Amino acid sequence: QVHLEESGGGLVQPGGSLRLSCAASGSMFSISAMSWYRQAPENQRELVAYITTDYATNYADSVKGRFTISRDNAKNTMYLRMSSLKHEDTAVYYCNLGSYYAGIYYPKYEQKYWGQGTQVTVSS
Repeated sequence: QVHLEESGGGLVQPGGSLRLSCAASGSMFSISAMSWYRQAPENQRELVAYITTDYATNYADSVKGRFTISRDNAKNTMYLRMSSLKHEDTAVYYCNLGSYYAGIYYPKYEQKYWGQGTQVTVSS
């Protein structure tokens, strides 16, 4: 069984910072690649960043240099440090448990492998 729960979202001014957390229950976290997705109103859900079991990371071009993904297997928790936030970063952010093979992250699409989401709003 797996349960994912995001936290840390909120309202922040442009240029500000936030740190999102994704707490996982169950035994799959440490053996799985993990990712952050986001979905803005009327947009498709998009991959923001992922981290493998070997701690390799990859970022969407739109967040590269501003966001940092990390994980703490001892705490079964993944993080997303977001800085220099922009209006266009406004979205609901979701964590996902997936797999990684040959340079590609494969999300698990079943509902149980997604958190409920946390809202990030960047506004002055």
